[in-house]
Amino acid sequence: MIALVDCNSFYASCELVFRPDLAGRPVVVLSNNDGCIIAANKEAKALTNIPMFEPVFKIKKQLLEHKVVFFSSNYTLYGEMSQRVINILKTFSDRVEVYSIDESFLDLPNVPEDTLEAYAHQIKDTILRYTGLPVGVGIAPTKVLSKLANKIAKKRPENNYVCVIGSETDRIKALKWCAVKDVWGIGKKHRERVMNIGVASAYDFSKLPLAWVRKEMTVVGERTWRELNGEIAMDFTTDFKKKKAIGTAKSFGKKLANLDIIEEACSYYVGEVTEVLRAQGSCASALQVFITTNYHSDRDQQYANSITVKLVLPTNDTFTLIKEAKKALHLIYKSGYRYKKVGVNLLGIIPEHYVQGNLFELPSASNSKLTQVVDRLNLKFGKSKVSSALVGTRIKEWELIKEERSPRYTTQWNEMLRIKG
Repeated sequence: MIALVDCNSFYASCELVFRPDLAGRPVVVLSNNDGCIIAANKEAKALTNIPMFEPVFKIKKQLLEHKVVFFSSNYTLYGEMSQRVINILKTFSDRVEVYSIDESFLDLPNVPEDTLEAYAHQIKDTILRYTGLPVGVGIAPTKVLSKLANKIAKKRPENNYVCVIGSETDRIKALKWCAVKDVWGIGKKHRERVMNIGVASAYDFSKLPLAWVRKEMTVVGERTWRELNGEIAMDFTTDFKKKKAIGTAKSFGKKLANLDIIEEACSYYVGEVTEVLRAQGSCASALQVFITTNYHSDRDQQYANSITVKLVLPTNDTFTLIKEAKKALHLIYKSGYRYKKVGVNLLGIIPEHYVQGNLFELPSASNSKLTQVVDRLNLKFGKSKVSSALVGTRIKEWELIKEERSPRYTTQWNEMLRIKG
């Protein structure tokens, strides 16, 4: 059997773990630069006049009227809380497939069928006890059915956030309960196609001829059909491949025209992505830098450009890549514009031990030793405690707007939760 463990309203729940005084109040989390709502707890979702993904400035009046509490996104906190949940899940199964920051599949081959429901409650209760995060647990013979079981666990209060599809009767009942538009793996295009021929529920879909599904919906639709019918058609993956490209691009908190400040932001982003590159033991063969103005602005002249630079030797050295990124930025930057975003991508990624010198140059180990020391210091004392001087000191002039960001309780010593006696 396969379990799907899904954190409830994950971002909002992470905030509530450290703010129990907000229990029962509507809470939302905002996107970068506090632009729009990207997550909400159940109390906020119940407010039908506050739609998700709506720009905050359009609905600020409603938010204030309903006393909605809003937080700037705090991805450092969410990522660390996610890892805590994953570590707990690994105590329940040797095989855990992390599907997203708030969802994981567990392979449960040795749990007796008559104890599955109790096991699911044990998983749910353990995560709540050790992290404070509420989760739903769905268990079924296949991944698609476990996603469906998880949906039932959350939607039907009598299930207390647990659902097991353990028999043929359970499976049929679950399929008839679920609308076809809510089946995992059936996208908008195929959903419209099957609804046009009278398919309303997951059960209806499971009864379509396999030949028709294979012809009209390709192999993806066929896998979904087989899994809904109880046949395992999706692999269980615990061995994740290394990233083939690593990049980042964030909007500035305000529009910038000064090249020096944009350079500092670009250098900072290079530092972020090369840290990821080194963590997976890889080097980049090429670097891409891009810059853009705000295309949503009617008042500003618009400009965007990018450039890709092939490196002499593949590297994961922060200082070398910052130097190359600065040269690239100078080539595409034009004065007279107010820029909204700069970004970097590392391309042509290969394993570190594949790097070879050429006729004129050998891979240098001097800087790699320096970056190893920097990585160890940052791991011990906190992110960006030690960085290149090229990153500068004017971060407040370009960083994201995070006016309502909560403390990074779990990763920064000076932001730990304090309890007053």
